[in-house]
Amino acid sequence: MHTVWKGSISFGLVNIPIRMFTATEHRDVRFRQLHSVCSTPIRYAKTCPTCDREVDASEIVRGFEYEKGNFVIVKDEDLERITPETRKAIEILDFVELSEIDPIYFEKSYYLSPQETGEKAYALLREAMRQSGKIGIARLTLRNRQSLAVIRIYGPAILMETIFYPDEVRSVAQVPALPADDVELAENELSMARQLIENMSTTFDPSQYTDLYRQELHELIEKKLEGQEVAAAPAAPKANVIDLMQALKESIAAAEKAGIDKPARLKTDPTGADQTGNKPSAAPAGTDQPAGRKKTTTKKLKRKKSGT
Repeated sequence: MHTVWKGSISFGLVNIPIRMFTATEHRDVRFRQLHSVCSTPIRYAKTCPTCDREVDASEIVRGFEYEKGNFVIVKDEDLERITPETRKAIEILDFVELSEIDPIYFEKSYYLSPQETGEKAYALLREAMRQSGKIGIARLTLRNRQSLAVIRIYGPAILMETIFYPDEVRSVAQVPALPADDVELAENELSMARQLIENMSTTFDPSQYTDLYRQELHELIEKKLEGQEVAAAPAAPKANVIDLMQALKESIAAAEKAGIDKPARLKTDPTGADQTGNKPSAAPAGTDQPAGRKKTTTKKLKRKKSGT
């Protein structure tokens, strides 16, 4: 598992160094959005409509919209000044009964394990909580957000579950069209409903429940792979790294295919005169032709190659 947070649990004067691991994960089948023409994944760019250009991450700041179109800019240093000092500690405030907390408050679960020097204190807290049957109510700062959490035992581990604050749980009074508690019900219908509940009652076994849609989706994808119904995005352009030997081979092959060969050089004597006795002359302006070298026509080159 990947460590998502390091800190400590503190209760009373006891301080336990711990590591935190995410206890749950979503197993949804995730799809990428592709361009239907070439099957390339779509890229989402952050753009500024005023400047009409893509914006780099270094140019982006936080802003709180206090009214439509007006913002208060909040910088990293502003947040640092108000981040609580307990940001690296899970501070246990109280111990309560688990049955006193409605499941609607629970948000996300994390496993806690001791760091190198915290094994004994960790085991002490775990056993004391197990014997008491209590769970801890704690406070911590996680990802620059102060959270409320419960600390409880889960098998051999101490588990932390973040919970919502009371003002984050919407009132049930906001739910429309709920029937009143005094709705008149037929006794025979109520009796049959209770009997149905009794007949369907069992011991909770999480292994008996599977995501059928996800399972069928995996089967669909496997069938498409077996039938080679796959779409491959074109390869991304690579950096222009040249293999010199390969470049030379390709150049020679291209030259041979085009019937082009290197121009034959005329021998020169020590005085610089060529076989005709002419002295080298300067190349015409604007050409790469070296001084004293005459252009050889393709026709002459072909004759030289054939030995004529």
